[in-house]
Amino acid sequence: MDGQGVGRQSSQKAAPAVAPIAAASGAFHVPDPSDSKAGGLMESVGAPAPAIRLEGITAGYGQRVALECVDLEIPVGALVAVVGPNGGGKSTLLKLIAGVLKPWTGSVEVLGAPAGREAHRVAYVPQAELVDWSFPVNVWNVAMMGRYPRLGPLRQPGRADHEAVEAALERVGMLDRARSPIGALSGGQRRRAFLARAMAAEVDLYLLDEPVTGVDVPTQEAIMALLAAEAEKGKAVVATTHDLGAAVKHFKSIVAVNRRIVASGPASLLTDPEILSQTYGGHLLVLGDNLGILDDSHHHDDPAGAERHFHDDHQEGRS
Repeated sequence: MDGQGVGRQSSQKAAPAVAPIAAASGAFHVPDPSDSKAGGLMESVGAPAPAIRLEGITAGYGQRVALECVDLEIPVGALVAVVGPNGGGKSTLLKLIAGVLKPWTGSVEVLGAPAGREAHRVAYVPQAELVDWSFPVNVWNVAMMGRYPRLGPLRQPGRADHEAVEAALERVGMLDRARSPIGALSGGQRRRAFLARAMAAEVDLYLLDEPVTGVDVPTQEAIMALLAAEAEKGKAVVATTHDLGAAVKHFKSIVAVNRRIVASGPASLLTDPEILSQTYGGHLLVLGDNLGILDDSHHHDDPAGAERHFHDDHQEGRS
């Protein structure tokens, strides 16, 4: 990477002053508006180190900038929704935190170390559209994959590993489908199987790309209840979503992204028309006092031609 296009200042106006992200049971504090970090979140004296810290981040694909001038902190125990338009950088943000994408500039710290170094403590669940569902593996095997970082290259799963997988499948309601091929499942069942994999790993940070997209309401409620319970245990949960209603209802905090951090703080920020306008721009539809987002549920952060879209769930009515 030759760095072309890196370090440019965003032409959009500065983000409004917003509150920092808090842990699931934490309080919010309004930062000083003169703080030069639009996405910066203050760390209280004596507070534990954040689960995630990004400073001066610019990143992209090829010559195309996906995120620029990003500063962000997310504390331990946070339950955070990342929202924004297609191509706004939501998936890119998760990839940076997971350590699967390197930034052009800046630094990413996760669980007290550079991104990727504590990978065994992080569960990254990509979009369902990026998974090869024809791969010959069953639900139990998918969940057991979450134990692999603990096993190492030569060890076979032991009693503790089998118990962890069984407990994870029981939690997500998929134990009775443990021997089912992953490709034979509905969209909601697939997401629950991959959530079981993440939970079987017994991690401290969950990164989930559109975990409830395309599933029915009961499945959405069940998945979000599980994620909220993990946050209450002190785990950090960060999930992208295009569903603003679900973000306000189920998440404690939000990060609004459109190539930069537009706003971060309590989920109630998504009721602010100015923040929505800055986040979605021309994708925002105003009808009287009502706001709507003209956006589909797929991300387009990756280079053109790299996305795979599947709509089987909608066509078949499965969840």
